[in-house]
Amino acid sequence: MLSIILLSCVLIGIVVGFLSGLLGIGGGLIIVPALVYLLPLLDLPMNVVLPLALGTSLCSIVVTSSAATLSHYKNGNIPWLLTKKFIVAISLGSLSGALVADLLSVIVLKTIFSVAVSTLALYMLLSVRVVRARPLPNDAVIFIIAYACGVLASLMGISGAVILIPILTIFGVSVRHAIGLATMCGALVAAFGSAGYIISGIGVSELPPWSMGYVYLPALIAIVITSTLFAPFGVQYANKLPVKTLKRLFSFFLLIVALKMIFS
Repeated sequence: MLSIILLSCVLIGIVVGFLSGLLGIGGGLIIVPALVYLLPLLDLPMNVVLPLALGTSLCSIVVTSSAATLSHYKNGNIPWLLTKKFIVAISLGSLSGALVADLLSVIVLKTIFSVAVSTLALYMLLSVRVVRARPLPNDAVIFIIAYACGVLASLMGISGAVILIPILTIFGVSVRHAIGLATMCGALVAAFGSAGYIISGIGVSELPPWSMGYVYLPALIAIVITSTLFAPFGVQYANKLPVKTLKRLFSFFLLIVALKMIFS
């Protein structure tokens, strides 16, 4: 069973790494469902499967997004002045989201997330051929946007790129710069989240061997080995593809995510 899990995680890492570089996503929306399916093969009780999947996913996002961030930095895709304004707010938002997560029902979370993602996806899809040069919002608006993205990302266990990228394009940030910014912020959000899962999982007796809190190290290592190798390839394609193609790809990805959330 362990060999099946490791082989599957290697394949997952290839997909996640490429998409992380191409679209700026952390990959949690792919990793978590896959691990929820794979981890029961270890005869684990269901009460530890989901937190173990979430913690392992967030830890892998830290590594994958960091590798993608380095590649985006080398390609000049990170707008540093704007990124610095997002870092503090999105970190505070991710911490706040972790604190209020238990106060909201799953139905409320799914509804908020699905509506927001669907709206942003349709906007990006309909604006593919529209070129508008808009000024960036002021610092107060940037803080609110970043904080809200951090909260929602923390509540859903994702890096936040699926929310942040389309919002940035609305304000005239180029798709490539939006992806670079979201990739860097996503690594930060995942770092805060994974630290929480590691701490909260310490001392849980039902966890399998080679676990560090709610992080399953064999799956983590298998995912990050291939994800870090394939993230630069995704960045290369992101720099070669036309902006319209990138917008379409990201829009269709968002719609798939929203539909999955609605019907899961």
